[in-house]
Amino acid sequence: MENKSSVIILGSARSDGNTRKIVDKFIEENPGTTLVDLSTQQIEYFDYGFKNLDDDFIPLMEKILQHDLLIFATPVYWYSMSAVMKTFFDRITDLLYKRKELGRQLNGKYMMSISCGSDEELNDGFSIPFSSTANYLKMEYLGHLHTWLENDRISDEVLKRIQGFSNKLVSNT
Repeated sequence: MENKSSVIILGSARSDGNTRKIVDKFIEENPGTTLVDLSTQQIEYFDYGFKNLDDDFIPLMEKILQHDLLIFATPVYWYSMSAVMKTFFDRITDLLYKRKELGRQLNGKYMMSISCGSDEELNDGFSIPFSSTANYLKMEYLGHLHTWLENDRISDEVLKRIQGFSNKLVSNT
């Protein structure tokens, strides 16, 4: 992605799990990509009273918003994104009500998503929360990359997908 800075937001229960292996390979293909591991952050659930504004969410968003491309990477847990990723997405609401100046900075940025599951096939609709959120926030959604590991390693097919998606990023932005 020429002249665009990117950040991968990793939302997994394991910082060193299969999704991290995919993320590391993606970063190898896209040098300069920043990594944020949500499991190292203290991010509380969304609260309608906004009593949790002193956790790590707002400072983390200030850092994330310094990038042009936001890449959300999550394992597939029970046919959906991980709980830590869902909590992060729910907290975006803070940017619509309490920190609107930050929320407005999402407008015009790029978003993509990466999943890592146990199967080659991904259930229909998995990427809808990502694409719909991008649309709502007036971001450009560049698509979804589904991956998996075979015998604890990245297969040639998945490597091709990662490389193809990296090439797609360069041509679309």
